[in-house]
Amino acid sequence: GIGDLYNIIAKAAEEAKLLEEEAKAGAVKDYLPQINVDVEPDSEIVPRWDPNRHLNVAIVGRPNAGKSTLINRLVGEERVLTGPEAGITRDSIMVPWEYEGRTINLVDTAGIRRRAKVRKKLEKLAVADALRSIQYAEIVVLMLDATQPFEKQDLQLADLVEREGRALVIAVNKWDLIKDKAHTLDKLREACERLLPQLRGVPLITLSGKTGKNIPNLMQAVFEIERNWNIRLPTSKVNQWLSSMVQAHTPPAVSGRRLKMRYMTQVKSRPPTFILFCSRPDALPTAYTRYLVNGMREHFSIQGSPIRLWIRAGDNPYHEKNKRKLG
Repeated sequence: GIGDLYNIIAKAAEEAKLLEEEAKAGAVKDYLPQINVDVEPDSEIVPRWDPNRHLNVAIVGRPNAGKSTLINRLVGEERVLTGPEAGITRDSIMVPWEYEGRTINLVDTAGIRRRAKVRKKLEKLAVADALRSIQYAEIVVLMLDATQPFEKQDLQLADLVEREGRALVIAVNKWDLIKDKAHTLDKLREACERLLPQLRGVPLITLSGKTGKNIPNLMQAVFEIERNWNIRLPTSKVNQWLSSMVQAHTPPAVSGRRLKMRYMTQVKSRPPTFILFCSRPDALPTAYTRYLVNGMREHFSIQGSPIRLWIRAGDNPYHEKNKRKLG
């Protein structure tokens, strides 16, 4: 499908960028006795994110989740058609908006429903347009219906956002219809952690597009995950963290040989992407990679943004260079 095509293109672009970074790093050795934290003095990455630039925010969800109502509430006027009938919005609509002195482009997308129900040619084009909006957005707000949250299509949309590498906020709309709010919120958070483990810690904001309840909380979450999506971590801090993670839980032995974590560095942001050099990358279990990603998300507070971790053979490419300088 079109989503798969975009995913392939995005993955290919990321892979090409990472291969380029590896080539710049130079050849690496096979073994070192421990994790090296030697880094080039100028390799401490300085943040290049400009918090004042315009921000593209796509609002996606199932039909009639309240996407258009939310946009109208945000901008303070009827800019998008709304109504009780699902599917009023057929095309993605961009609405420029000034918020706290910053330009935000809000994109209201057509509701995405199960493929089997997308029969009409017009709806097929609308869904394709919504998927394109996800790819070209920076932040995606996934609208859920509080009376029917976390349906299959909601989970598929959240997974698509993660695979496309976009930052995500989950907005639970129609909160004014919920009576036992505390109990329902606990259930929502538990369901989010259980059903979306790849998005652990994603912000979940309850709100009402109809009354405007908690709208400021949504925008605060959007700005927070934008910072997380653009985060740049110094190489020294990353490797100090890696060393502590390995000490707390060593990698498993494979065929009697212990896997050795060599060196880790960030190669890009948007989303944060890292290369981990180790002795036998093909033998590193997925569970250990997940352990590192979850640990990084918690330690560096990278909620709401995907984290990419690429495993490569080798060690610290700067170790020998620094030894030569000292010698």
